[in-house]
Amino acid sequence: MNIRKLENKDLMYMHEWMQDDDIVKYMYTDFKSKTVDDLKLFIENSIGIRNIHFAIVSDLDEYMGTVSLKNIENNTAELGIVVRKKAMRKGYAWCGIERIIDYAFYNLNLESIYWCVDKENLRAVKFYNKHNFHRVVDIPKNILDRYNNKEKLIWYSVLKGDNVNIRDSVAGCKVIHINTISTIESGELSFFESNKDIDFDIKRIYYISKVPEGVRRGFHAHKTLKQLLFCPYGKIQILLENENGREEIELSDPSIGIIIDRPTWREMLWLQKDSVLCVAASDYFYEDDYIRNYKDFMDYKSKI
Repeated sequence: MNIRKLENKDLMYMHEWMQDDDIVKYMYTDFKSKTVDDLKLFIENSIGIRNIHFAIVSDLDEYMGTVSLKNIENNTAELGIVVRKKAMRKGYAWCGIERIIDYAFYNLNLESIYWCVDKENLRAVKFYNKHNFHRVVDIPKNILDRYNNKEKLIWYSVLKGDNVNIRDSVAGCKVIHINTISTIESGELSFFESNKDIDFDIKRIYYISKVPEGVRRGFHAHKTLKQLLFCPYGKIQILLENENGREEIELSDPSIGIIIDRPTWREMLWLQKDSVLCVAASDYFYEDDYIRNYKDFMDYKSKI
């Protein structure tokens, strides 16, 4: 599956979903009134300066839906997506979102994307919540004015640099999405709370900064200490090893963190100069909790 320019051969399938009450009932455009001539004109003008529309297609190039960037201005755009009933729950919506996000950030050099969904569209709300998209709480008036029934809308956004396809764990250590509140054109605020978002009291917070690119740090494990690691700025590769194996993950999104809650050897490689690594720890500094020799760690791991 992939995305491509809309073509006239897609017209029949586009008209199909526009006549499907189950699909269009939460939409703010009257798609059911669209004629064949309307769709031909839409396809002809699908790539413009202010609006861009792509087809989501199968491996056999069959149209499965449309994904769009609308109202492109001030380094931001509104995302729109719809898929045929045939394409639901088969990965086409996720494919379209991933591809259009990449196109927006790396082809158009936009800084953010936003979109809204009707609160009663439970299928869509569940989809966006499942993929941990950040909700927006402060919507500019010029954007809200495009919609009626504003109180019925839930807003989401993605900023350039956000990782929208992160795995759940690395070497058995949980990867978490830190609570994040977005404001269109004004960035994001992220936060976490002890014994709520993470399962331990925070007794110490420290951060590592001003590290040259290419330098490795870490080279230790802890016996009992629990930690949350996250990277509020830059790009750092984290290597973790424990009884679950040896795996790596790249931290570059401030809203992504790793909870290390078991004896785990860790090494950190600075992929970008001046990246910052922050750590929230469950206890005060205690030297005897450290294992600073890899052979000692392997011996300790075999005993537990």
